[in-house]
Amino acid sequence: MQDVIIMEVDIYRDERGWLAEIFREDQSDFRPAMSYLSVTKPGVTRGPHEHVEQSDYFCFIGNFMVYLWDNRKGSDTYKEKKIIDTKGKPYIVIVPPGVVHAYKNTGLEDAIVINMPDRLYKGKGKAYPVDENRHEDDADSPFRLEE
Repeated sequence: MQDVIIMEVDIYRDERGWLAEIFREDQSDFRPAMSYLSVTKPGVTRGPHEHVEQSDYFCFIGNFMVYLWDNRKGSDTYKEKKIIDTKGKPYIVIVPPGVVHAYKNTGLEDAIVINMPDRLYKGKGKAYPVDENRHEDDADSPFRLEE
């Protein structure tokens, strides 16, 4: 899908556990403005929604299905859908504005998402509207999680 970046994360293991580099400035031109951590319960879906200006830099840790739909009319991949099954491996997915996205924890345990968007949530001082268009109830949308 045009402008979406998907990377499986390398895991470095030793007797203490493991380490993963989730952001390196030499991997893309993306620059985060903030970061947050969330936990998603088994079977729970978050989204779908898209942003007007914001890009999201997600790191998925756990068993997730990630759903993407290109809603950018000028894009070469307009209306294209993509589904990523992380199969329990950490993944980075960078989602540009106009790409509808959602994810579902398909595992049996809580799973973690780290997001480092390039815009502050609600702007400086949380004084502005949230930059998103929701698609949960959009009957005309070609984006369907069950497909």
